[in-house]
Amino acid sequence: MGLRDWWDRVNGRTPEPAAPEVVLDRVPTEEDLLASLDATDAAVAGGAVPAPVASRVRRITRTVRETLPRVRNLGLGSAEAYAVTATATDYLPEALAAYTRLPRQWADSRPVEDGRTSLMLLIDTLDLLASSMDAIFDAAVRVDANALVVQGRFLQEKFGHASSDPTSPGLGPL
Repeated sequence: MGLRDWWDRVNGRTPEPAAPEVVLDRVPTEEDLLASLDATDAAVAGGAVPAPVASRVRRITRTVRETLPRVRNLGLGSAEAYAVTATATDYLPEALAAYTRLPRQWADSRPVEDGRTSLMLLIDTLDLLASSMDAIFDAAVRVDANALVVQGRFLQEKFGHASSDPTSPGLGPL
């Protein structure tokens, strides 16, 4: 208790409540994301889910793994970077868990929405995630490809057209 708190108590004043402490969730590291992808791959291994589900899950986890080293190209606070993180830690594991909690025969044979079974719904969800992750991967790689194009144009302007003849006038001193 500080002097001011004591003085306020002596004079009958109630101290102002302390501001609530804000606790933020920890941002997952690349290692966290890879561990989540490993767990998801393990969850579909060994026939735990039908082959079409397992192959789609592996495609998504492979694309996310290929995208992770390039996430900075998207901007760390971007919607695309968030989508990669959320896919690895939430969207994909949750979709898979919702399906695997259902009895297999029931999930694969009973229509639950618009004549589609839980299996069909899961496959549609996985296809959506796969196409989204493919688009994000393309965007991340495109940043590096565009840098190559820009560098090539710069060198083209600086040194002229490429030639196999070293005495060509376009290849002056560097």
